[in-house]
Amino acid sequence: QVQLVESGGGLVQAGGSLRLSCAASGRTFSDYVMGWFRQAPGKEREFVAAISRTGGSTGYADSAKGRFTISRDNAKRTVYLQMTSLKTEDTAVYYCAAKRTYTGYASLKEYDYWGQGTQVTVSS
Repeated sequence: QVQLVESGGGLVQAGGSLRLSCAASGRTFSDYVMGWFRQAPGKEREFVAAISRTGGSTGYADSAKGRFTISRDNAKRTVYLQMTSLKTEDTAVYYCAAKRTYTGYASLKEYDYWGQGTQVTVSS
């Protein structure tokens, strides 16, 4: 079992920045690919970014490219999502998730463990 706890969400103005964190406990953190997803009101949960077990590979949704950066610190058992140039359409609950393999990193069905989410609200 892997337990995931997100933090760092909040209210920010458009154009601002936030850094989300996801702390993991349980099994060996470095054994897991980590992903960030988000769900806006009335919409399906969607992929944002993913990072391989060593951090050597990353993948992003088109909406996140150039604005968001995913990173991880295996010693701290934490994955981060640095978000810049935030837009109102980035408003959502952000979830981190863990899976064993990098293949299919954009598919939420592939992930085994999920956090409870952290709310990000971007005001105009």
